[in-house]
Amino acid sequence: MASWSEFAHQASTLADAVQARLTATLHSILGTLRADGSPRLTGLEVHFGDGELWLAMMPDSRKADDLRRDPRFSLHSAPDVAMVEGDAKLSGRAELVGDRRVLERFTATLAQDAPPSGIGLFRADLADASLARVVGDEMVIDIWRDGEAPRQVRRQ
Repeated sequence: MASWSEFAHQASTLADAVQARLTATLHSILGTLRADGSPRLTGLEVHFGDGELWLAMMPDSRKADDLRRDPRFSLHSAPDVAMVEGDAKLSGRAELVGDRRVLERFTATLAQDAPPSGIGLFRADLADASLARVVGDEMVIDIWRDGEAPRQVRRQ
């Protein structure tokens, strides 16, 4: 698993494009696993800072419960319909942040005050990332897996 900064070091162009897609709209789509193993999809605002991808949510939310029980996740950008800018996806494991100083530093970066309920903050460790986009009459998919060189697949 790699931190966001490690991913950016291994595949900088792809990391820049994925970050642009994940921040192009207010919400991305987070996939977690329910207690029974079935998938759960929910909206999520992603945050980048200190070389990390942060997943912040209400601490008592179902998605936070899911991640505390099973840290595996998938994250999907809200795709643009024409897919010109691309459809970004990544997956990995979410690590719950318990360090008060890290929480305070993260909260200080927010545009608004943290809710009274607090924040369930998770740091994303990445296993893979991809960006699929339409270029002319081709589907172009850039793919990165931790520890491997980035590669590109083209399909017509």
